Amino acid sequence: MSEPAASARWLPFVVLGIGLAAVSCGAILARFAQGYGLPSLAIAALRLGLAALVITPFALWHSRRALLAMNRRQALLTLGAGFFLALHFATWISSLEYTSVASSTALVTTNLLWIGIASFVLFGDRPGRLMTFGIVLSLSGSLLIFWSDSRSSVSGSNPLLGNFLALVGSWCFSAYLLIGRRLRADLPLPAYVWLAYGMAAIFLLLACQGAGIPLTGYSAPAYLVAVGMALGPQLLGHTAYNWSLKHVSPTFVAVVTLGEPVGSAAMAWIFFGESFALVQSIGFVLLLFGIYLAARGEGG
Repeated sequence: MSEPAASARWLPFVVLGIGLAAVSCGAILARFAQGYGLPSLAIAALRLGLAALVITPFALWHSRRALLAMNRRQALLTLGAGFFLALHFATWISSLEYTSVASSTALVTTNLLWIGIASFVLFGDRPGRLMTFGIVLSLSGSLLIFWSDSRSSVSGSNPLLGNFLALVGSWCFSAYLLIGRRLRADLPLPAYVWLAYGMAAIFLLLACQGAGIPLTGYSAPAYLVAVGMALGPQLLGHTAYNWSLKHVSPTFVAVVTLGEPVGSAAMAWIFFGESFALVQSIGFVLLLFGIYLAARGEGG
């Protein structure tokens, strides 16, 4: 994507809206892929692998010099970013086997909270009152979701395990963002996206091989959904977020991502008939409002 003209200040907001719509479809498409018999690890590998293949020609044409000029530090950061991105998708997609789409997406989008906590623990950055209140509120919402799902018979086959895997996915994505922010500062977007997606795909392919999970032999609809995940949520959605970071604040992007659980939950209600328990709904509201307050606190 090219840089927007000075007069087109609305473009980043349009791109973010398109990215949000695409990302919100990720959990729904993953559920469909699981229904067609694709293992979760294979879904993650195909999603990242196909996305990396699609973007390869553009990345090599646009960013060849930057890729050839990479140093040892950038190579190590690439390995770290790819590893945590792979682990994020492996755990989060697996969580959809055990818990509801609403709970999974609400918990996996808590990145801002963990980044704030990590910044305090690792770098001594003291959060402000608004961010602290937002963190407490969001953690309270997460606990309500866990408690509600543990007492529900319609939240999945093992909602506590699914919710925990979604949280692990959020922790891994937070690590990916912290590493990727430093890597993105020195690399153009096509190079960064290609390296991150490609390295994550390699890790996932190795994991599939080690676990004895084949990537061939599935039905045509299963592969069609996998292609949709690569082109939609991955390339269009995540790349739109990465592109927007150069034109709007990370805080604003974090607030926009709050729409993902809402969109995914609405589609899960339409396609899978997933309803909401009262306590679970209260937990969603507390979680999302807490993240919003934390984002406002980070922006201040």
